[in-house]
Amino acid sequence: MFWIRLRSSVILVIAALFLLLMGGWVLAAGLFVLSLVAFWELMRAASAGGQEQSPAKEQTAGKGKASEQGKSVEGTSLGRGRFGPLMWIGLIGTAAWYAALLLGAQPVYWFGVLGLVFLGMMAAYVITFPALQAGQVMTAFFSFFYGPVLFSFIWLTRELPGGVYMVWLIFISSWICDTCAYLSGMALGKHKLTPVLSPKKSVEGAVGGVLGSALVGVLFGYFLLNRIFAGQNMTWISALICGAGAVISQIGDLAASGIKRNHGIKDYGKLIPGHGGVMDRFDSVLFTAPIIYYLAILLIRFE
Repeated sequence: MFWIRLRSSVILVIAALFLLLMGGWVLAAGLFVLSLVAFWELMRAASAGGQEQSPAKEQTAGKGKASEQGKSVEGTSLGRGRFGPLMWIGLIGTAAWYAALLLGAQPVYWFGVLGLVFLGMMAAYVITFPALQAGQVMTAFFSFFYGPVLFSFIWLTRELPGGVYMVWLIFISSWICDTCAYLSGMALGKHKLTPVLSPKKSVEGAVGGVLGSALVGVLFGYFLLNRIFAGQNMTWISALICGAGAVISQIGDLAASGIKRNHGIKDYGKLIPGHGGVMDRFDSVLFTAPIIYYLAILLIRFE
């Protein structure tokens, strides 16, 4: 398993280098494919329906059971079951979202795409009622935002002035954080961070991940970004961005794990040997990308 995981990691790094260095429509095309897969994985996870119960619910499970008819409706209202047209609307919406970005549409049009996707899903809900439940519409729109929309912030960051360098802050904040958190947790971990959700993660590991990302951010800013953005203290700006991004990346990692626990699945998919699916590998990146994008806009003077 180690060698399979290592081989997949090497391939991922090479692919990431190629896409991020190329930028433009090449990067957008790669992210579009990843977005489609991420959306499909999230929808499939929601369809699994094998939700785990919390301890409190387990204790009262036998006291408040609904009728069989009530359970069937309630089960789908939680966002499970067959999604039918919602899947297609999400996939078409993903294509429209990336088309808007590539055509240079202003942010107001981004919200237009979001609105059209939501209206399309609500129209499908109304037309097919009661085949689809409100919870399924919420799940489908959530999956569209979580996967395709958040993935696109990698492209938006790459399109910033100096973006060929700035975009790496996303991966310093996520993948470097993962590595440093793992090593710190192995060496120093004593206090559990989330005992129920992810028992192996520790407070010490989480702190180590943030500090490790911030340190790499210092080096990246000092040796590279200071030359690109002259006259700005990019050493500490980079450290701040990477540290904040690392905090958010761990929330993203845990959130994705929580969704898997809710639906009783181990991995989102098997596309990446040794890692799982796209959502398993990019869970922290998805949360980090928009944070890096907006912090860069707020803290850096682009000329």
